[in-house]
Amino acid sequence: MLQDYATGTVASADGTKIGFRYRGSGPAVVLVHGSMESGLNHVALADALADRYTVFLPDRRGRGLSGPHAADHSLATEVADIHAVVAQAGASRIFGVSAGGLVALATARRHGRLIDKVALYEPALVLADSFYDNAWLPRFDAQIAAGKVTAAMVTSMFALRLAPTGLKVIPRPLLAALTGMMLSGEDKAAGPGDVTMRRLAPTIRYEGVIIGEAKGTEAEYADVAAEVLLLSGGRGLAWLRPGRDALVRTLPHSRTVEYPELDHGGSSDVTKANPKGRPDLVARDLSKFYA
Repeated sequence: MLQDYATGTVASADGTKIGFRYRGSGPAVVLVHGSMESGLNHVALADALADRYTVFLPDRRGRGLSGPHAADHSLATEVADIHAVVAQAGASRIFGVSAGGLVALATARRHGRLIDKVALYEPALVLADSFYDNAWLPRFDAQIAAGKVTAAMVTSMFALRLAPTGLKVIPRPLLAALTGMMLSGEDKAAGPGDVTMRRLAPTIRYEGVIIGEAKGTEAEYADVAAEVLLLSGGRGLAWLRPGRDALVRTLPHSRTVEYPELDHGGSSDVTKANPKGRPDLVARDLSKFYA
């Protein structure tokens, strides 16, 4: 229940306000959400951990309680933001999913003296030979600038290979129209403080920025001293698997857990957009790992 959470803010290195929610008792754990999410997408996971840990749910930039992105946004910006929350919380344990997993791992590398244990659910670290590049960003930016939010979301969906293969045969205008219907339905049901997909859409470009920036950097994580738990879904994003496997080879202290039935949203709350989430399963393994 959200009423069980207190809220706080901390200033990042550039002065931007980073907001967070927290509850529980015991050692601090910081949960870093992924793309098209805010801290509110991991409330069920936080609730499941709160009997043993004080759980912090930061909103990454451009979302909810936090300030806006800067024009020169980078992975270093994200690391500074999460480091500020980790320092404020006194946390030595951190979790991150997808692009948030990339941020969590980079934070552990940069601030290893603070962080002892890092858990990552399908971190968005891609290898140098990956298909992924940021060539889609100009089109996305133009669509957002023109107010074509649904078209921009379709652009990002294909760029990040989030769409089932069968959708490629559907004309993009039709996909944009269907996406618009989904957003409108969510907008009607949303409360004043809800972080809707329409509000989150502009943040996708910054996910692309940091994924592109970190492409091919897996060898740099060989000096991460923390214990790392690499989690993945058997039905997750296949194009992130090579990066995970590279981290298994690179990180000095790592182990893996795979959930055969889970997809990329396995750690997140169950919603209409994420009907197969199982944060209870992820919380079980996180609780053991952080103990």
